Formats: sequence, structure tokens, C-alpha cells
Amino acid sequence: MKNSQEIYITDKAMNSSDCNIVKKDFSVTYEYLESEGYRLFTAILKPSEEGKFPTVIMRNPYLEMYENSTEQEVLDVYRKDYEHWINRGYAVVYQHCRGEGKSEGEFIPFIYENTDGRNLQEWIRHQNFYNGEMYLVGGSYTNIVHVETAPFADDIKGIIISVNDCNRYNMIYRNGVFKRGLFGGWYIDMYKSKSHMKKNRSDKMFEIVPFKDLPETVFGEKDEYMLQFIKNPDPKSDFWNTMLGGVHIKEAVRNENVPVLLHTAFNDIFLGGNFDMWDSLTDTLKAKSAFLLSPYDHGDVCSEFGYHFENGTCKEQFGNDFQIDWIDYLRGKREAPFEPGKVTYFRSFENGWTTDEFERGKNKIDITVGEGEASYKYDPDNAPSFAGGLSCNFGGSLYQKEPYQRDDIITVYTDEFSEDVFVKGKMKAKLKVKSDCEDTAFYVRISLTKDGRDLGIRDDIRTLCFELGDYEPNSEVTLDFTFDDHAFLIRKGEKLRIDITSADRIHYVPHTNTKGPYYECTQKKIANNTVYLSESVLTLPTE
Repeated sequence: MKNSQEIYITDKAMNSSDCNIVKKDFSVTYEYLESEGYRLFTAILKPSEEGKFPTVIMRNPYLEMYENSTEQEVLDVYRKDYEHWINRGYAVVYQHCRGEGKSEGEFIPFIYENTDGRNLQEWIRHQNFYNGEMYLVGGSYTNIVHVETAPFADDIKGIIISVNDCNRYNMIYRNGVFKRGLFGGWYIDMYKSKSHMKKNRSDKMFEIVPFKDLPETVFGEKDEYMLQFIKNPDPKSDFWNTMLGGVHIKEAVRNENVPVLLHTAFNDIFLGGNFDMWDSLTDTLKAKSAFLLSPYDHGDVCSEFGYHFENGTCKEQFGNDFQIDWIDYLRGKREAPFEPGKVTYFRSFENGWTTDEFERGKNKIDITVGEGEASYKYDPDNAPSFAGGLSCNFGGSLYQKEPYQRDDIITVYTDEFSEDVFVKGKMKAKLKVKSDCEDTAFYVRISLTKDGRDLGIRDDIRTLCFELGDYEPNSEVTLDFTFDDHAFLIRKGEKLRIDITSADRIHYVPHTNTKGPYYECTQKKIANNTVYLSESVLTLPTE
């Protein structure tokens, strides 16, 4: 342990919406903790009085702004950012991930978090300020660092899984199609970011063939980690039962002794996995956990180009400190800020919050997609793209481009709805299709026409061979599409827009129209694809 420093804070100004909370004097200490020979910068914030405190752990890789800062400058920021935790009687231990901020080493996503996170937890156990209760808090990758330490030890008393998914496959693939608009760009940005290595980025880098050459082409060096992700598009592959594949993080929500607060949004990149986690909880664990859903995007934010809902964020509805309130509830210090055992969610376009079991719509409406049939040519070197990643990629729900601008996108509108319809659950679609290639993809995007503009709602993508195993060119087959859960109102007089094509190149790697493992394909073909609209159906689950 080196370079220890302590600062005492005596400012008495209130920084809490709870007038019963008295502002505390507190101390800030930093240490460089060793993990596998690397020194990791770790800040310790706690009340300055003697005693033992429940301890909140935070670990973060997004710290390039602190690389050239002094330790004092970093502590000054954390002093202001986390005093609301200290005022509520918690100690906060905040660590810079390996290879980021002021910590030594190289950052490679996922690789060191289990070891470094567990080492930090063990260090805390030996500190005289620790009362035997740890709480794991963070969002997105700053939460991934926590679930990487699963299965959890007995002194982990609660975890807030905020905008994160405990199934790594979902982060990287959608039905075997690589998510360039989520994992691909993020991984390339984060890989060894502190080294400032030159990376050969280009707009077409995710369309390189064979795709397995991507890591070495971009990084100028071999990266076996990313290559393993690229080479395993099948969710049934044994790879997903390895540590790198995330087999251990699937256990993060299965410990009966660790209550979980799932916190995400209907247009978050990890929405689908959050519903999977909630549905997988035992009745006992679910009764002491909760699921919180806003109508927005990753991080519970609304894009300036999206749709704004009054009182739509969780902080607007439950207060800035709702996460602290939840942990206080777990500790028996106050009532729960929202009802345990249930889903508290925003009903989009109905514009209100509610709490229930989130039973999927027991009724359904089947809508024939269109009339007759429609054909198009799909060229993977000139693939279409769409605005907003919806619930599968970054970008959230955005207004769509005007329709009918490309010959390779089939766009149809439903009739106007004759009454209000509340959609709750997973929309589904069945498309009857054919192609002149041995394999190709079909992509479906659903938008809601509202005030004369089309707002993206949901999308899904499937390939012929992923679903069928094998495909005979020019044979007519049916593909099943299942969209992530949603809860939104279609008002009388509004309609849905349905876009059908074979790619969304901004968010998914375009299919090459060749059969076999796509990461080994060296050729691209043009596909002639047909959709039988009058024999295809969109199904809405309704209340």
C-alpha cells in the first residue's frame, strides 16, 4: 500500500432532498492497491467519526479525463460526487479499473474484473471501517465489473444491476448477428485505451471479409479475446460456458441471499436481458427485489432527437437518491421507494408510472402485414441503415427517415387504429419469405406514427440458416421474429409503420448472403429476396 493521503471535509451545506439527514464530516483517503502486480488507484470515502460502516463499492474504466490529474484533483471530484452517500452513513470505495484513470496496466474488456474485483472485496474485509455489509453499485460496464465477481460472497447484501445484462451473448449478438452498434464499436474504443495505440478505424471496418480479420486489421496486433467473441455466433456454443463467455455472471441473480434492484429502460441496450433476469428469479428472491423501468435509453436519458415524456426518468419520479433509498430499505432504515416483488414501469404515451406483476398482454391483435408480395435486391456493400438502436443497440428510440427512399426497404403502414390499444409484452411477427441465396438475413423494424412522424419502437433480425439450420434457395419459408418487451399506448387514429429489409448496417454487421460461418466468409453476393406480405402477420399483445 503506497501514497496514502487523508483529507477532512467540514462543509455543513445540505446536499440531500431528505431534510432529516444531517450532513456529516467525512474523510477521503486514497491508496494504490496491488492486484496481480499492478497498482490500482482506490479512493476511500467515509464518515470521519469512529465506527464501522456499510460499504458501497464502485469500479470504473471510463476515466481518461483523470489520466494526467493529480490524486488530489481526483479526490476533490469524488468528495463532491459522493457526499450524499456519506451523509447517509455509508463508506464508499471507488476504484479505477486496471489500465484506466490512475491505475496501472492495460484495459481489456472483461478480462481482469473478476480478479481485481474480488481482490478489492477481500481488502475491504480487513479494514477497520467495514461493518460486514457490502453493496455493489454501478451502471453499464461499471456494473459489469460487479457481476464479474459472481457468485457473490455472504457479505454482499445487495446489488443494483443498472443498465446491464448478465448474459454476455446478448451484448454481442442478436440471433447470431454481430452487434456493431453496441459491442463492436465500444470494444474497439476501450481496448487498451490508456496506451493511446493507433487504431485503424473506418466506416467500413465492420464489413471486412473475412470478419475474423477485424481485430488484427483495426489494432495492428492479434487480440484473441475479441476473436473468440467473433468466432462464436451460436448461443449454444460451448464458448458461452467459459469464463470469457460469461458463464459465471449468469449466477449473479441466483443467490437467494442477495436482493437485486434491476434498473433499466424500455429502449436500453440491455432491456431484453433484464426481463430474462427478472423472470428467472425465484419467488423468494423476487419478493425482496424490484424491477424499475423508465421509457428512455441507456443511462435513463432522452435523446434530443427522441420523444420526451414528462416525469419520465427514474430520478424525476423517485428522487435523485432512489438507489440509496433502496439500500436503506434493504437495511431496514426506511420504507422501499417502490414496491418490492414487482415491476415499476412507465407506460409510454399513456404517460404515467405504475406497479404490477408485468403480466404480458393476455389478448392479442393479429395484423396482416400487407397485400400481395414484394421483392428487392439486397447488396451487402450498399446495405440500408436506420435511426436509433431501439432496445438492441445504442441510440434508443428516434424518429425515422422518410419512407420509400430506397428500393431495398419494403415499407407498409397499418390502417389507423379505431380505438386506443395498449401494447404490453413482446410483439411478434411471422414473415413468409424466399431468397435466391443459400443464406441471407431479414430485418424488421416497427415504428409508431405519431403527430405525423414515425418513431422507432422495436426491431429484430434473423438469418435463414440460424433459424432453419439449412435453406434451399428459392424455397418459401416462414421466419419468426420476437421483439423485446414494451408497454406503450397506440391512440385511436394512430398507425404503425413496418419496415422490412435485410440489414441495418449501422447497428448490425451486414450479412454477406453466403452460407457458413460468417466470420470465415471471403465473398459477398447480391441476394434477391421476396416477402409474401399477405401471408405475413404482426401480432400485438394487448391488455
